[in-house]
Amino acid sequence: MDHKKKLDELKNRLREVNDLRSAGAVLAWDQMTYMPEGGAPARGRQMATMARIAQEKLIDPAIGKLLDDLRPHEESLPFDDDDASLVRVARRDYERATRVPPEFMARFNEHQVESYQAWATARPADDFAKTTPHLEKTLDFSRELADYFPGYDHIADPLIDFADTGMKAASVRALFADLRAAQVPVVQAILAQEPANDSCIRRHFPEREQMAFCEDVVRAIGYDFQRGRLDKTHHPFTITFSTGDVRITTRVREDYLGECLFSNIHEAGHALYEQGSDPKYDGTPLAGGASAGVHESQSRLWENIVGRSRGFWEFFLPKLKKVFPDQLRGVSLDAFHRAINKVERSLIRTDADEVTYNLHIMLRFEFELALLEGSLAVRDLPEAWRERFQADLGIAPPDDKDGVLQDVHWYDGTIGGVFQGYTLGNVMGAQFYQAALKAHPEIPQEIGRGKFDTLHAWLVENIYRHGRKYTAPELVRRVTGADISITPYIQYLRAKYGDLYTL
Repeated sequence: MDHKKKLDELKNRLREVNDLRSAGAVLAWDQMTYMPEGGAPARGRQMATMARIAQEKLIDPAIGKLLDDLRPHEESLPFDDDDASLVRVARRDYERATRVPPEFMARFNEHQVESYQAWATARPADDFAKTTPHLEKTLDFSRELADYFPGYDHIADPLIDFADTGMKAASVRALFADLRAAQVPVVQAILAQEPANDSCIRRHFPEREQMAFCEDVVRAIGYDFQRGRLDKTHHPFTITFSTGDVRITTRVREDYLGECLFSNIHEAGHALYEQGSDPKYDGTPLAGGASAGVHESQSRLWENIVGRSRGFWEFFLPKLKKVFPDQLRGVSLDAFHRAINKVERSLIRTDADEVTYNLHIMLRFEFELALLEGSLAVRDLPEAWRERFQADLGIAPPDDKDGVLQDVHWYDGTIGGVFQGYTLGNVMGAQFYQAALKAHPEIPQEIGRGKFDTLHAWLVENIYRHGRKYTAPELVRRVTGADISITPYIQYLRAKYGDLYTL
């Protein structure tokens, strides 16, 4: 068989794996949107079966043989050649997968479904005890998964690498330390002032009108409803079945406009990335995002850098006032802009402002490391959470619902490698946006006119279309000409909030 036939055979086998995973993703989407509670036990079994079969097909020795046979072809082509990149990324996935038994993945997937259902009922009931045995089991699974990749410096390293290839606990800690040193003085300077008045977004906003307006917003920034849909869930997420089917979800509070509005823009940012992947990668390992951090760079870029900008609301506030004339009567652009960028000590990560948000992530990241190391027990997590929140943010949650139970991620995934991507995304998002402005200085003015296609097209050309072709560090260097740096992010925060709070 010549190399072309071998490459075609490899692609066919990898598409089978992708199809199985996509079918499993449909089951997951249904579970988190419309599935009745009674479906949970069977759904766990179904998803475990799909995960096991996909894993078995991926680690088939025939794929390993094809990858070995194609290595000379891969090495003889330029680094950014599509076929060479496909083989390189597939090899990385294969080598990871062959270390993890399919039976383990099936058990872990079944547990994750059970754990998610426990969380979905425990959070509104403020019942952490209900989730404790599930979380302890998740911790055991996470440690076992890491141990399939021996030789690590820290037990979290393999789990971090799954999401953000090339990153380790030590490198994340170092970046977080630099970021904390630069960001905490900004936090302290703002919190010493009188907080912004955000009462204009904390009135009664009926759900139906909120959802309709949010659909218009995400459509305007480029989300394609011919290749996606919007639904409600407990915790907003984006899920991809193919470049032709990328779905977003949200949740709505009728007493707070920001919940639905900014979760929609955030998830649409993820979806724009997935919809922008080159269609020829569909069904192959090259489809999707370069890393968790790069993915978050897009959701945070659209949500915050664009969606909370003054220019964005120069265009959208008059439209929003037509939807909610009574609630927003007399609210000026300046008042609205300050309200949606209010900096305050807050309990909920997804509601946190840009200035304090990374403190939430650093807290969770350190808890992940402590849980994996064994220096923190699951049963002690609520009290540790309250103590750390008080120390870092000056407030403590009055209950577990708005404390340790607020995030779904530990309850439907691993413990470890989950949260660092959010802050990496903030950093890379500012770096990418700076590069976009260098190429197109007119972007801010266009945003003020409701024109987003220049920015969207630049992101498609430089980031989205490449899918997983490059690792995050490689992609950042190609797009910006520099390594990952906190400097553009800190410059962005100081400029924006320096104006808002006259720092």
